[in-house]
Amino acid sequence: MTTIILHIEASTETCSVALSQDGHVFFERVNRDERSHAKVLAPFVEEALQNADNQGAKINAVALSCGPGSYTSLRIASSTAKGVCYGRDIPLIAIPTTAIMCVPVLFRDDIPEDALLCPMIDARRTEVYATVYDRALGVVKDTHAEVVTAESFKELLDEHPIYFFGNGAEKCKTVIQSEHAQFIDGIIPQAKYMGALAEKAPQLDIKQMAYYEPFYLKEFVPAPS
Repeated sequence: MTTIILHIEASTETCSVALSQDGHVFFERVNRDERSHAKVLAPFVEEALQNADNQGAKINAVALSCGPGSYTSLRIASSTAKGVCYGRDIPLIAIPTTAIMCVPVLFRDDIPEDALLCPMIDARRTEVYATVYDRALGVVKDTHAEVVTAESFKELLDEHPIYFFGNGAEKCKTVIQSEHAQFIDGIIPQAKYMGALAEKAPQLDIKQMAYYEPFYLKEFVPAPS
């Protein structure tokens, strides 16, 4: 059975929307101005829905990048995704933003089999939000707030090469000095990377959606004194 999924990613600076059929992307829109998320997301989604409707293609679910990420951006994206789900009576699929960030890294052919992947999202000062995955996207260390020091991830770095990437990794380059630490530039979460993940992820029905909330950075960042 053909599965068509609408993907929404707006957790960080980039806002993107995509449509995939059986994991293959056939529509994509991207905007890189973080201040424009509220303005561009709804038109992107409307264009995607019209594209599917014009082709007589039934959208089976909406996949949402569920954070960690910007509170405002995730609220906009979550409300939009739920609106489509309620309007079309289709389920919601929530995918961690850090898992989405791993997808373009896994496409590379220079990552060792024993390597770990550590997507990082910038928080404030020396803090990042990070998850550590193996190459099968099994979680080695859950998403957590990390105040970056020379000792960060030391136990794992003693055993494995770790590839750090995302907008939080930049602040770690001069701090984490292990020979096993590798840094990859230019990795951002985008809707086009969500297809294969969404195919395997659990779905939330209409009743479950009422209790769903994204993973907001604000919940983990202490309020300034």
